[in-house]
Amino acid sequence: MIRKTAAALLLMAGVLQPAAAQQAVTRQQVDDRKAVIATVEPVRELPARARIGGTIVALSVREGDQVAAGDRIALVVDPKLALQIQALESRIQAQNAAREQAQIDFNRMQQLRGSGTVSQAQLDQVRTRLDVAIRTFEALRSDREVVEQQSTEGAVLAPAAGRVLKVPVSVGSVVLAGETIATLATDNYILRLQLPERHARFMKAGDTILVGARGLQQQEQETLRRGRVRLVYPQIDQGRVIADAEVDGLGDFFVGERTRVYVATGKRDALVVPADVVYRRYGVSYVKLKDGTEVVVQLGLPVDGGVEVLSGLNEGDLAVKP
Repeated sequence: MIRKTAAALLLMAGVLQPAAAQQAVTRQQVDDRKAVIATVEPVRELPARARIGGTIVALSVREGDQVAAGDRIALVVDPKLALQIQALESRIQAQNAAREQAQIDFNRMQQLRGSGTVSQAQLDQVRTRLDVAIRTFEALRSDREVVEQQSTEGAVLAPAAGRVLKVPVSVGSVVLAGETIATLATDNYILRLQLPERHARFMKAGDTILVGARGLQQQEQETLRRGRVRLVYPQIDQGRVIADAEVDGLGDFFVGERTRVYVATGKRDALVVPADVVYRRYGVSYVKLKDGTEVVVQLGLPVDGGVEVLSGLNEGDLAVKP
């Protein structure tokens, strides 16, 4: 009795489930998407420059390294700065002695002026020499501080967090102030698209794009990710429209890596079936119809409401979930 009841329940489930889960193949307007090649580019490329000229004595990064803002990339040393500091130190000591002597002369002249031995003009002349000595001493000290600050600017720091793209120098290289020590790509990457000029009127900021697998090799069943066009450049370059798109998960791509992207270039009619009624077996896509027939289908791109069917089904066919 229990076995008969269970069999009856299974039979009822097999009859009722297809009726509840059947989906009709419909014809609707979908985006007419074309495949183009996009290149991974950083949002910004920042150069890390030497602030002083000299010789590179230490290099802390190489191509591909990740750095944080403020990390030391290299150390530049200029031996002439140490010599300048020594020379300024000697001049400061000499000027300090002259300043002290001028102070002594001024104090003596003040005493003599009080007794009426010297004139006011002589006192003013000695005061002027003292002022000149003091100002010269302070100027030399300022010059020494400037040179000392220059010597501390030998550290080349990362201007922002990102990945090191190029390091065109090596330890022992002689560089000038302002010369690029390393080029960094910020952590945020974009896809740069180039479309034929005839598609210019279809492309606008905010459009959705579909991004294929990495590389140029087209796969039979690839997982497409969605992205968004963030900027369309107003100038056409050599017959091509340039646009930038944002896509999540581009942080592990190589800068300059190319990938296939599908962009909308208008509208067209297409047969659409819900994605949950399609199943694969041995690398072939199938759809099961209401009468139990399994149909081999060729699928297109994902669209709103399901996936496009290129062949194998007709409009109005009733498909059931497998």
